[in-house]
Parts: sequence; C-alpha cells; structure tokens
Amino acid sequence: MSSSNVLAQIVALAGSAAIRWRRRQGPAPAQAVGTAPTIPEARPQGRMPTLKMPTARGWAPGQKPVAAAGLQVNAFATGLDHPRWMLVLPNGDVTVAEACFLPGEVNSLFDHAMVSTMKRAAATGISPNRITLLRDTDRDGVAETRETFLSGLSQPFGMALLGETFYVGNTDGVVAFPYTPGALRIHATGRPVASFKPGGHWTRSLLPSPDGRTLYAGVGSLSNIAENGFEVEQGRACIYAIDLATGRSRTFAAGLRNPVGLAWEPTTQALWTVVNERDGLGDETPPDYLTSVRDGGFYGWPYSYWGGTVDDRVPQDAAAVARAIAPDYALGGHTASLGLCWMPAGTLPGFPDGMVIGQHGSWNRSTLSGYRVLFIPFAGGKPSGPPRDILSGFLAPDESVSYGRPVGVTIGADGRSLLVADDVGNAIWRVTAA
Repeated sequence: MSSSNVLAQIVALAGSAAIRWRRRQGPAPAQAVGTAPTIPEARPQGRMPTLKMPTARGWAPGQKPVAAAGLQVNAFATGLDHPRWMLVLPNGDVTVAEACFLPGEVNSLFDHAMVSTMKRAAATGISPNRITLLRDTDRDGVAETRETFLSGLSQPFGMALLGETFYVGNTDGVVAFPYTPGALRIHATGRPVASFKPGGHWTRSLLPSPDGRTLYAGVGSLSNIAENGFEVEQGRACIYAIDLATGRSRTFAAGLRNPVGLAWEPTTQALWTVVNERDGLGDETPPDYLTSVRDGGFYGWPYSYWGGTVDDRVPQDAAAVARAIAPDYALGGHTASLGLCWMPAGTLPGFPDGMVIGQHGSWNRSTLSGYRVLFIPFAGGKPSGPPRDILSGFLAPDESVSYGRPVGVTIGADGRSLLVADDVGNAIWRVTAA
C-alpha cells in the first residue's frame, strides 16, 4: 500500500474517532466567550484527539471575504506565499512576513494524521522565509510595487522598526538590520539581538515599548502540555522583554502556552496578548483568550487553565496553580486567535475603541471555530461587550473547505483602514468604510 493511502487511512481513523467522541458528548456546547465564560468540564480525548481541518481551496477570481455591515473589503495584494504578519512603515510601505509551519519529528499515529491533515489544509509546507515589501504608490488601496525586502530568514514573523533599525522575529531569535527610509530592500547582514529555542509553536511576535527602549517577544511552547518533559520547555510559553541598550532579555510573563499577537492598550498603557490554549480536553475546554499581561505574572500553563482549573494530565505544582492569573476575556475554544491590534474609535464606521483579533481557525474541534476577524470593544481599559465580526466567510458553510485563514491584523497607513494577512488565500485584505 502506498504511503499516501496509509496516511489517508490514518486521517480517516482520526476523523472516525472524532465523530465517536462527539456522539458520546452530545450537541456542541455554546462558545465560551466573554469575561465570565462557562467552560465545560474537561473530557480528555485520549491518544487520538479530535482532528478536523477544512481542505484549503483559496479564493476564486472575484471572490473575497464577507465584510460586516457598513464596511467593504478589497485585495490590497494577492499572489503572496503564506503571508502571516505585517508592519506598516512610516512612509506607508507595508512589510509582510511570509513563512509557514515546519513539522518536527513524526513518530506516533496521531503525528502522521496531524501532518497529513495540515498539508491538506495548506498549514504546512516549504517555508518562503522572506519579508516582502508592498507599496501603494497612488494611494488607491492596492499595492502596485512588490519587492523582496529580506530573504534567507528562519521562519520570520514579528517585525518592528525603531529609528533606522529593522527588527525581525525569526523562530530562533531576534535579528536587527540597518534600515534606510524608503528602501525597497535590505542587503546588509543582520545582527543577532536575542536567541530562542526554535520549533514547536514557532511564531515570534514583536512589539516595542512606547519609549522604544524595550522589545517584547512572544515565544510559544514546544508541545501541548509539556508531554516531552519540562526541561525542553524552559524559556518557552512566555513573553520576553529585551533591553535594546544592553541586549539583556528577561521573562516578562510566563505560563502562556502560545502568546502570539501583542498590543498596547492606550488608556492604561498595559500590554495585551492573545493566547492559544491546550488541546485534547473538548471543543470548548479551555477557551483561547485575550488578556492583559502583568510583569512577573504567571498564567497557568501547563498545570492549569483559566486560573486554577487543574489539568490532571500534567504532573502538578500546587504553588504554581495557586498563583495562576485568570485571563481577562475568553475567545472560544480552539479559535487559533493569532493576530492582535488596537483599533481606535473612528477607524472603521460604527466601531468604538477596541481590539481586533485575527482567528486562524481550529483543528482540535468537532465543529470548527474561528476563521474570522473579530472585534472586542473596550471601555476604561477593559473589554466592555460581546465580540463583533469585521470579516467572515473564510470557511465554507459545510466546513469542507477554507478559502482563506486570517492571521495578522494592523491599521493601515491612512488610519482609516484595517489590513488583514490571509495565509491560505495568499492575500492581504483591506477593510474600509463602505
């Protein structure tokens, strides 16, 4: 039997296990969303967890995501290769990190099923390992110029510009490059700033402090619940603070399984992040979340979730559980919330101050979730209401195929638009007033 047939049988086995598990559990629970979510009791799924992802189709000519009422969407750029993250430069240029997941060792039956499913969903492959620069010369909302800004990188993701230094968050560390305003390409060799353990949850988001002295970096765990041991997880599942003057880095906050997007809330000047929680406990258990992050705070992983709810699959540390901080806002189970940016009131009509979240979409769920761009309103520095869609329509109604998967989100150079990176549709979408 061919290897492809073997993998097909493995995926079918995983799907059958998911269906049997769902039948045992009954109807899908309501999404755990908000400041006081109802989180179902954990129901461990065993060695063959729910494994479900749509087949990646991409967008047909003329097809695009569905914008909320009062909004419209157009393609700012198409034909990219796994665009994940963006940075808008002072002159209006947009840099786009293009990279994708690279699987590690494939040993178990579930490993084979997961990798096969991810390939079908276009969630893994050959990583482009580059940053592309897009320029909208005539300011018509479509980029006319496209240049390779940096190449030969190592799964680049986060980017930051401070003065004339351009920082890149590779999976194995932060690298700094000299930048000339208006340049279409950087030719210089990068200078290492900080090093990280690569792989696993590979994205490395970056966010400068308002004073430009510190660079914050999100580093995810290697595994789901430290099943490969705690030693390999040292220095992971945390947010680092890097002092750019001295080069020293320290753990700013820990116990964050996979903190991706980072953003500042301007009223309180607090750092916020979106975190992807653990798998294998049920469709809504536990939910991914949006939270403010305290200096020195611990948020539970891997011992507990949503504060002190213990994960019995993990050897326990009672002291760690006792000091675990509950997140601020639940985003639903397995939404893969990755992108995050602050959106001031008036950026888009009808939307007050709040956070925008790019939800890449689930795999460890019997009914898919995410696959949309979400808005959480804020008041007084805290979430203040239910979520609202900005963009949807990335997933077919029958969940069989995905046209796109939103990741990074950022405010456009004009201050009146939102840019969304779509790494299955290979596009950057631009959302404006209708």
